[in-house]
Amino acid sequence: MNQGPGLAEVYEDRESAVRSYARSFPATFETASREFLVSADGTRYLDFLAGAGALNYGHNPEFAKRALIDHMERDGLTHGLDLATTVKQDFLETFRDLVLRPRGLDHKVQFCSPSGTNAVEAALKVARLVTGRTNVIAFGGGFHGMSTGALAAVGSDFYKQGLRPTLSGVTHVPYPDSPMGPFDSLDLLDRLVGDPSSGVEKPAAVLLETVQCEGGVYVAPDAFLTGLRRWCDTHRVLLVVDDIQVGCGRTGSFFSFEEAGIAPDLITLSKSISGYGLPMALLLLKPEYDIWKPGQHNGTFRGNQLAFVAATAALRAHWADGADPAFGAEVRRKGELVTDLLRREVGTRFGALLRGRGLIQGIDLSGTNISGAKVSRRCFEHGLIVETCGRDSEVVKILPPLIAEDSSLLRGLEIIVEALYDEAEGARRRPATDGRAPVAAAS
Repeated sequence: MNQGPGLAEVYEDRESAVRSYARSFPATFETASREFLVSADGTRYLDFLAGAGALNYGHNPEFAKRALIDHMERDGLTHGLDLATTVKQDFLETFRDLVLRPRGLDHKVQFCSPSGTNAVEAALKVARLVTGRTNVIAFGGGFHGMSTGALAAVGSDFYKQGLRPTLSGVTHVPYPDSPMGPFDSLDLLDRLVGDPSSGVEKPAAVLLETVQCEGGVYVAPDAFLTGLRRWCDTHRVLLVVDDIQVGCGRTGSFFSFEEAGIAPDLITLSKSISGYGLPMALLLLKPEYDIWKPGQHNGTFRGNQLAFVAATAALRAHWADGADPAFGAEVRRKGELVTDLLRREVGTRFGALLRGRGLIQGIDLSGTNISGAKVSRRCFEHGLIVETCGRDSEVVKILPPLIAEDSSLLRGLEIIVEALYDEAEGARRRPATDGRAPVAAAS
C-alpha cells in the first residue's frame, strides 16, 4: 500500500540495509516527469539527482516513451542476447551516423552486460589482452564500479571492504586536482614508467574520468588530457575514458573529452546512453583493439531491446545536427547560468569552492563550518533532491536533467542557497543584496 512522504515499514523489515538513496530522501515516490518527482502523497520534488546521471533527458521523455510503447504494442523483441535484431541495427546505424562519424571516431561498439561496471571490466580485460601486460593506472578519487576488476580501480577504501585481498593489478596515482591541491600527475607517470627500478610494472592502460563525480567534482584540465594522450602513445599504453556519468551531453558535448581534442582508445558508456533510464552499457573500441574471440566477454542481458529503442530515439531527438548540436550548446548555456549564480551567491559568501563543467557542478564545503549532508537534508525538506559526494560528503553535487527549464534550475539553486544560509547562520531569510528583496525559505 502506498504511503505518504515517509517510508513504509516493509522497507525496514524486508529490504537490505545496503540501501542508501532511500535513507537520504525518505519518501515513497510514485510518478515523475521531466525534472520533477512526485511522491505517493502528491508532494512534488525538483530533481537535481537525475538517477545519478542516468536521466540526462529527464523522467519519461515523450520521444522515448512513445517509441517504447509502439515497440511493445507490436510485440517487438524485449530480449535478444547478441542476436541481430532490427532495433539493434537501427541503434548501431544511428549511433555511427550521429555520434561517431561527426566526431571523426571509428570505434567499434561492444554491448556489455547492462551496467557501467561491466563496461569497465570489458575495457580492462581487452586492454590486458591487447598489450599482454597486467597493471593498470587509475587515479585517487576515481569511481568505476563495484565488480572486482572495476573496484580495484576505485579510489575509496569504503567500497573495498571485504574484497581488498582480491583487488590487485592497479597502481593509483593522484588526480591532477584533489582535496590536497593540484598535482603533476604526468610527471609522476614519467617517473614510474621511465625508471626501470621504480617497482611499477608498465601498464596496459590508464583509466580515468575526465570529471571525477563521486570523488568530489574534480575536473581534469584539457592540457592534462592532451598530455596524457601523448604519454599513452609514447609508451604504447591504452587510454580508457570512463564516460559513464559525464558522457551523453552532461558537460556540454556528447563525450566529455571532446573539448580537449583527444580520441581515447577505449570509452565506456552507460547510465544515460539508453535515453530513458533503462539498463544499457557500451564499450567503444578503436578497431585495432577489437581482438575478442566470439563469446569471450558475454552476458545474458547485453541485448536489452527496449534500451536500444529508447537510445535511438534520444539520439535522434537531441544529437542529429552534427558534431556540435544545439542541444550541447544549450547545456553549456545552462551550465554558465548555474556557474554564474553559484559564484555570485555562494562562492563569495560562504568560502566554498566551486568546481564543475556544464551541468555537473559541485559546491565544496570542506573549508567551511557547513555540513554537506545537512544541506542536502534541508533541501529535501524544501522540495529539492540533491546529492552529496566527495571524501566525506563535503561536496553538494548539482546534477539536474539536461532538459530542466531555467526556472527550475534557478529555483533549485535558490533552495540550495537558503539551505546554506540556514546551516551557516540558523537564519530563515537571506539578507537583501544589490538592492534585491530577500529570498524567503522554500516551502
